[in-house]
Amino acid sequence: MTGDEARAAFRERLEARGHVVDNAREAVAILEAAFAEGALQRTPLLDQMLADLMVALEQDEGQKLGGKSAEAARFILRAIDRELERQAGT
Repeated sequence: MTGDEARAAFRERLEARGHVVDNAREAVAILEAAFAEGALQRTPLLDQMLADLMVALEQDEGQKLGGKSAEAARFILRAIDRELERQAGT
């Protein structure tokens, strides 16, 4: 997977229909795989955003996330997308 492919897959998951929690978890898996393959560079800023995202996605077993957590997840995912694009331009 190239960096461009990883960014495209992440963005596709970001824009996909479905529950934001499921999409966010799949987007994180895409990023983690891209980091492991060396297609994308892990940075302290991305690590912090991912940590914040994981806090937003925390839930007790069987519970659905409320509106604020889902909105926080959307906000963080968009910030990650902007950072990935910024990295691509450098």
